[in-house]
Amino acid sequence: MLNKVVIFGVGLIGGSFARALKKAGAVRTIVGVGRSAASMARALELGIVDAIAVASEPASLADALHGADLVLLAAPVAQTEAILVAIAPHLQAGTVVTDAGSTKSDVVAAARRALGDKVAQFVPGHPIAGRETNGPDAAIDDLYVGKKVVITALPENTAEDVERVALVWRACHAIIHRLSPEEHDKVFAAVSHLPHLLAYALVDDVAKKPHADLLFQYAASGFRDFTRIAGSSPEMWRDISLANQSALLTELDAYMAQLAALRAQLAAGDGAGLERVYSNAQHARHQWITAIETAEAPPSQDKAD
Repeated sequence: MLNKVVIFGVGLIGGSFARALKKAGAVRTIVGVGRSAASMARALELGIVDAIAVASEPASLADALHGADLVLLAAPVAQTEAILVAIAPHLQAGTVVTDAGSTKSDVVAAARRALGDKVAQFVPGHPIAGRETNGPDAAIDDLYVGKKVVITALPENTAEDVERVALVWRACHAIIHRLSPEEHDKVFAAVSHLPHLLAYALVDDVAKKPHADLLFQYAASGFRDFTRIAGSSPEMWRDISLANQSALLTELDAYMAQLAALRAQLAAGDGAGLERVYSNAQHARHQWITAIETAEAPPSQDKAD
């Protein structure tokens, strides 16, 4: 049981974290902090948080952080450093700070700049869960059930602080994985950041065509499934794309080479070549889905990969 948790950004990610902790009976008080007064008022109205604070007011922020066991940053990654700079003067020795950012190397660098010798209190994390909806009304209490949370601990972190972060995510029924910040960013550039970029690019391309209305009229489940993630927050994904620029460019270049090869096969009428690519992709996807469906992953079990 934690006495107080402070959450910066009480939308889908932060709000669902709050709802899950409340459902688990793992916290007494949750304080929400955000940029939008209307959004924070809505989070309070919905019972997601017990109190709210204003990030731009030092006195309000100091009161919110006083006696906090844990602080979660669930705001867009580009806001990380500014938030850490704001909380640094009020950060007490017993408080652990973590985040939910989709990139980690840039977040770690920001934490080192902002927190200085207090950086040991910052334990980076990334819950692998989400939906295309945003804001407090999108928050649900089971978003993290059975989902992975990657902790990218720093050399300065104590084992006790890392375990505190792991415990709160386990209270949300998530499964703990561990990677280095660099490993994390390379992995998610390939399997998360690139797919989002591609989905946004496809919808934007179709929307710009002179006959876009006709195209969208006939777009069906395949188009909907492929482009679902293009309904996510543009601000958040702009920040993620720029924050993980190097790894994302590497993956984008590799994908463009794959497209060039497919284009050449299509232009040459190489049906056998196209079928080989399609078959390999189908087989790999089936294996992946089977692994997800059959994997045994109790909430209390940590994974090393």
